[in-house]
Amino acid sequence: MKAPDYIAAATARVDRVLERSVPAATDPPTALHAAMRHLLFPGGKRLRPALAFAACEAVGGSADQALPAAAAVELIHTYSLVHDDLPCMDDDDERRGLPTVHVAFVEAVAVLAGDALQALAFEELARATDRAAADVLLAVAHDVACASSSRGLVGGQADDLAFARGGADEAGRVESVHRRKSAALIAASITAGARLGGATAAQVDRLRKLGEEVGVAFQIADDVLDGEDDEPASLARVLGEPAARVRAEALLEDALARIADLGPEADALRELSRFAVRRQT
Repeated sequence: MKAPDYIAAATARVDRVLERSVPAATDPPTALHAAMRHLLFPGGKRLRPALAFAACEAVGGSADQALPAAAAVELIHTYSLVHDDLPCMDDDDERRGLPTVHVAFVEAVAVLAGDALQALAFEELARATDRAAADVLLAVAHDVACASSSRGLVGGQADDLAFARGGADEAGRVESVHRRKSAALIAASITAGARLGGATAAQVDRLRKLGEEVGVAFQIADDVLDGEDDEPASLARVLGEPAARVRAEALLEDALARIADLGPEADALRELSRFAVRRQT
């Protein structure tokens, strides 16, 4: 199955869970619940849930086993976008062709909507004991929490906001931001799905490294596609577009080498990895 088709199927699968999990916009407090749903439906690429499903299948599991992880990582991703768009952060007015949450509602409601989406991610994992053993769910929750922490996504955003152009090892500092702000949650999506599929500790370790490499390459591809956007922490700006593409391809090659010994069950994960780095939109 080609990556876009796999993502479409993954979107339908995870959206059924998300629809059940997120309160209706008519449930009080109505403004908060409407704000939570505003960016979630319709969503973006749903790449992270797709990676969770594919990683689960890569180690011999079935996609449905990864549903709790797929829902959790998409909720975390959406919360991070809601907060990133805030006036005190990136101050964006539009996301996915819609007004950002703080524009459509008000800033305070957007902050609370992000908070609630983050909490709901862990609620999803905590109530999934019918799908996985408690120790596996605990490990999955640990992966997602670490990816979202000051050493992961939040810390990457902090350093992105404070990024100073020029100076020593600028390219290395850019990649450090990418490894936390973008790659940490992508890696957690993969390890969480793999854990729920019964992965061994060695497989989890290899898949985490794959996720980190694909995640950095994914962000480089985003920077290249953004073109004229003036992001401070951008490898395309630091190295130039051709060299940035070369770096992304090198990371992808290293990532795919980590699962070269896996059978056809890992083909979807391979396809999604290539898609994440080589997509044109």
